[in-house]
Amino acid sequence: MHQTNFIVREPLLDPKQRVIGYELSWQRHDSKLVTTEELEDLIGFVAEHVVHAEHGWLLRDKMLFLEAVPEMLSTDALHALPPERTVLTLNIRRLTDPNVRSAVQAVRVGGVGISIRGADINLLGRNLSPYASYVEVQFAGADVATQARTYAAAKHAAMRMVGRPVATWADFDACAALGLDAFVGKLHLTPRPGNPVKGMNPTQAVILQLMQMVQNNEDVPKIENVLKRDPALTYKLLRFINSAGFGAAREVQSLRQAIALMGYAPLYRWLVLLLATASASGYSPVLMETAVVRGRLAELLGASALRGEGENLFVCGMFSLLDRLLGLPMAEVLETVPLPEEVVRALIGREGRYGPYLALAEACELNSNLVASLAASLDISPLDVNRAHLSALAWAQSVAG
Repeated sequence: MHQTNFIVREPLLDPKQRVIGYELSWQRHDSKLVTTEELEDLIGFVAEHVVHAEHGWLLRDKMLFLEAVPEMLSTDALHALPPERTVLTLNIRRLTDPNVRSAVQAVRVGGVGISIRGADINLLGRNLSPYASYVEVQFAGADVATQARTYAAAKHAAMRMVGRPVATWADFDACAALGLDAFVGKLHLTPRPGNPVKGMNPTQAVILQLMQMVQNNEDVPKIENVLKRDPALTYKLLRFINSAGFGAAREVQSLRQAIALMGYAPLYRWLVLLLATASASGYSPVLMETAVVRGRLAELLGASALRGEGENLFVCGMFSLLDRLLGLPMAEVLETVPLPEEVVRALIGREGRYGPYLALAEACELNSNLVASLAASLDISPLDVNRAHLSALAWAQSVAG
């Protein structure tokens, strides 16, 4: 399959700040409009990579919103996606065609969601509900709260409202209070204000100590002694080792056995994940999930050019949001966490061996036009970037919780 476009994603949040899904769209390498064939290709490609023959839907409880045109309503690839997890976003102008209206109703009967873009506020009444399960409301200018009130007044029970762009947490709160159902914006890059806790909590201090010990190849009994000081960490490690994902042949009950079975490199990766998720500062779940996806994506992007350096690439991606997760400046975080020089260069200036891979992983989550040039500079094809992107999304779901 030859691809010239890149998948970019934006998370959708619910009023409790949880990530309920992702909006995926094509970003063309030239700024022309995406063609119908390309949009059909997007559905097929996504289905191929997030629906597994044996394990089914790899994104667990997440929804996927996909940019659509009427021709996609009858594409075979649509049947490969679970209908209850799939939402197609159509421009309202398309509904003027009676054939499109009947095609929309047909896919809705099959359980696929339809989100309408470009609807006039005065049209949000009953006449859209046979065609739309979601309606996208566009915010323009600064006064999001007033606009959200207008939309809330027009809210129809049969349709959910998706607000965009919701760029600040104050705007998010205004929308959530007024009953909007989901939000798209840059909130995954913004720490949630209002919680005064800054810096490391006791669990994170233990995790840091363990990371240093693993890097220094300390003996297993010494690592075991430190782990024992934190019962919650011990529990999490044993639960992880005994999970289906890890695939231990029999139940592991001793810490020493767990550490030996896991090995130092996977143990270090697990500690990195824990350090981010043990944050007590005013983070939002979306920030954490973004860090996990970014870590895995950076690792996959560098897999062929930087063999054997996956752990460092993963740490680059995970730690690139650690300053926001901990509520500390990056320079302070790096004083606390022992990291290789190349990782530090990537984190501070997106420089060195790892910097460009981290920058490319970040570009995939922003609707910026940097993806194509960064991928070209690293000699990674659009197909390989897109494959790595969907794989990283699925992996992040598998390690969640």
